[in-house]
Amino acid sequence: MKLVPITALFAAVTFTGAAQATPTPPPVGGDLMAVRGLVKPGGFKAPPKTKATSYVIADLETGQVLAAKDPHGRYRPASTLKMLTAATLITKLDKNLKVKPSRNAVNQEGSAVGLQSRPIYKVEDLFRALMMSSGNDAAMALAEANGGLAKTMSDMNAEAKRLQANDTVAKTPSGLDKPGQSSSAYDLALIARAGLSNPDFRRYVSTKTARFPAPKKWYEISNHNKLLWRYPGMIGVKNGWTSKAHSTFVGAAARNGHTIIVSIMKHEGYFWDEVADLLDWGFAARGKVTPVGQLVDPLPDEPVQQAAPAVTPDATPKPTREPMTDTAASEQTDGTRTTGSLVIGGALLFGLAWLGYGMYRKRSRL
Repeated sequence: MKLVPITALFAAVTFTGAAQATPTPPPVGGDLMAVRGLVKPGGFKAPPKTKATSYVIADLETGQVLAAKDPHGRYRPASTLKMLTAATLITKLDKNLKVKPSRNAVNQEGSAVGLQSRPIYKVEDLFRALMMSSGNDAAMALAEANGGLAKTMSDMNAEAKRLQANDTVAKTPSGLDKPGQSSSAYDLALIARAGLSNPDFRRYVSTKTARFPAPKKWYEISNHNKLLWRYPGMIGVKNGWTSKAHSTFVGAAARNGHTIIVSIMKHEGYFWDEVADLLDWGFAARGKVTPVGQLVDPLPDEPVQQAAPAVTPDATPKPTREPMTDTAASEQTDGTRTTGSLVIGGALLFGLAWLGYGMYRKRSRL
């Protein structure tokens, strides 16, 4: 018999395991959403040209994606990430709660609404500052009101997963660039769609001007979304810019009872007219083209685990000794399995030794 070295056996096992390929999950929203270039419907004019590296045009009501370019490409979201901040926190915070921003919140870099560390701001004021004036100071103040930055980032990322916005990783509540932070044009459309289903979110993003509290007298803030002022039917939603992200924008507009949403990422230059043209194309294409993808619905809420009914002492059953089932055996740790094997093995050896000793004594007496 030819002996096989044990190292060869291990090598064979390792090779077999490595040969099993892990299947790639399908892209969220349909197979065409994995395309890095332009995805457009057949039999209809192509969408207008844009300098955006990535974009999505979708029907907000049906979720149908009408055209896209690199929809799942991951890019820096800049202040469009504030949509996720608002969508996450609006349902968690009392809009009438008074907040005193910390010095850290007041001193946030970038765009700000001019908060002071005084308890004069309602949560509702901060949401207006967040979505209208893109206040990074308001973003941090809202995160503090939610229990702190760490908790808020955990809540935001959990909300992204619930929405199936799997390209989105939030590292800041404001969208300020941070390593590892990302989103996609597809995800931004998903997040905006979810946010616009909330009346408060829709009200904040569609407000053109509003009074904002100050220590002595209120002052007026205005919405940074230029299309609110000049595109008919414009609802919102949010624009953003950083030196690394370049321009990002999500806009939604309604016409004849239908709503079109456009999201763009990594655009260099003036984009407002291009977005208006993309919205016009979306209204013209809606209902006339075969969609190239789908904005998926959020995942269902996990069922709440019901607590086991309390057992009174009188009703507590007496413990019984029964043979170990397969389920119970599978719940043992390696340590308990080893201990159990040693105990059983030791008992068996002891029994055999005792039996041998008895037979020896019996023979010695004969």
